[in-house]
Amino acid sequence: MRPQRKPGARAGEPAEMRAPAALAVLLATTPATGLACAEGTLVDRLAGQLALLRVRRTHIVTRGSDLPALPSRPGVLVAGAVNEPVPVAAAAATAAEVARSPGLTGDLRAVAAIARAGAGPMAVLPGDLVAHTDALALLLADPARGTGALVAVGHDGGGPDTGVPGPDGGRRETGVPGPDGGRRETGVPSPPVRAERGRVVAAGNSFHTVTGANGGFRGVLHVGQADLVSFADVADELANLAQDRRLGDADETEVAGLLLAGLVRVGVPVRAAHLGRLHCDRVTAQKEADAAIARLGEVDEDGARLSAAVKSDDGFVATYLVSSWSGHAVRLAARLGLTPNAVTGLSVGLAGLAAVAFSAGLRRAQLAGAVLLYLSFVLDCVDGQLARYTRMFSPLGAWLDATFDRVKEYVVYIGLALGYAGGLDQGSTGPGAIWALAVAAMLLQAIRHMVDFSYAGARADAAGVDPIWERPGHGGALGTPIPLRTDPPGGPANASGAPSRPGGGPVVRLSARLDANTVSRWLKKIVVLPIGERMVLIAVTAGLFNARVTFLALLTWGGLAALYTLTGRIARSL
Repeated sequence: MRPQRKPGARAGEPAEMRAPAALAVLLATTPATGLACAEGTLVDRLAGQLALLRVRRTHIVTRGSDLPALPSRPGVLVAGAVNEPVPVAAAAATAAEVARSPGLTGDLRAVAAIARAGAGPMAVLPGDLVAHTDALALLLADPARGTGALVAVGHDGGGPDTGVPGPDGGRRETGVPGPDGGRRETGVPSPPVRAERGRVVAAGNSFHTVTGANGGFRGVLHVGQADLVSFADVADELANLAQDRRLGDADETEVAGLLLAGLVRVGVPVRAAHLGRLHCDRVTAQKEADAAIARLGEVDEDGARLSAAVKSDDGFVATYLVSSWSGHAVRLAARLGLTPNAVTGLSVGLAGLAAVAFSAGLRRAQLAGAVLLYLSFVLDCVDGQLARYTRMFSPLGAWLDATFDRVKEYVVYIGLALGYAGGLDQGSTGPGAIWALAVAAMLLQAIRHMVDFSYAGARADAAGVDPIWERPGHGGALGTPIPLRTDPPGGPANASGAPSRPGGGPVVRLSARLDANTVSRWLKKIVVLPIGERMVLIAVTAGLFNARVTFLALLTWGGLAALYTLTGRIARSL
């Protein structure tokens, strides 16, 4: 099952993303950006990584009096340092006029000007960053091109992998050995965040605190095109607060952290892109940079990319009967140079063969059809995993995948009905009303998909963020250093740190409690009869029994699933 994406490059080769970040802002405003590495300086290294990720233009904001050795690559734009920002039109025209920044206020205004001039998504990242290219790709190569932040989620603080704030309010361990052989805490603080259900719901820095933090922000922020205006407004407002000295001790190292906190507090949905086994660390000294670069080589980056390509929150069948071993198939497909579209085609072919086998109506043919249908579903999962692994995507691939999922299923229904009817004419609906059952199963599935897509669209429309000036809490929200509570009086905190509207009442609260338990969470996934469970249900009932049993099982379970889903969505919408 493909997540709106499609590939083409082989594993190990530079991937050519078709939906890259349109531009990137590289904040080379600290002395550490000029630290030496094999590529020249850290800025050189980052600029090269951005080029590999097909970022079209890179704006480097730096202090004019202390320029690092900047990369001489096409498309890399350098902004010097003066006191005033420049007009948006000029910012869009030439590199020298992108932004003029002597400090935090200027940095924020530079980001705002670039965002207003941008015609596509943009990334913001510090120049003192040492990261795996695949870590940056988690955001910059995401085909959704939405707003997200690179986050390391951990359990109990410390360590270069967790990003969990330590006892000093957010510093992480860089992994540099101390005089006693242990680790010492140095480097740039990793701002604490709280991530829930794949979203950053609270973000902190030296000015805003977060309770219940479960991870750390690693400095890389990606802003989708739809959020650029809100992002520019947040950056400008933060610049005003910094100019009025209303951001406490916040300094130039916290630009990305302040921007993330601002986006979250004004209600922009921010995806939490989890690092997993990959590294992304900010450094302040040469020894830290050397240690951080050495740590990069300790990770199998290709293996980490493959692990990230396999969905961690899929259905029960997809997770345990397919994804537990499909990584081998993904690697083989990549070595053979297969594209996800080719894998989708193979999946369709196997489903067609399954339908032919089912149409024979013989027991051995039914069993063969069951095996072919399972293998078709395996390839249906592999095409999406291959797309994520090779990181090349296209709208055509997404459309083909979604369309053929339905086509394969309905063709199998027809094959089952043909095999059961066996050429006998027993009324207009066939023996045992088999054709009526087949049509009913198709209609039920079509209605379920229609409800799913319409609900997803309604939620997307409802989640649209209004202009910043119209939102509750504007102004004071960014300039007030209050803690973002885990559960404020009146209900759980929403993305802005304010109490959420208690929509859904006991039904939604019960759902949240069930999600906290592993067994009940899996039961919730199974009961809605996702595609993996449907394929297994068809294969087992058709292989061991007959098509009539298959259709009755689909209608019974599918009807209960539709009722369960509809009830839950109505409850959540109230």
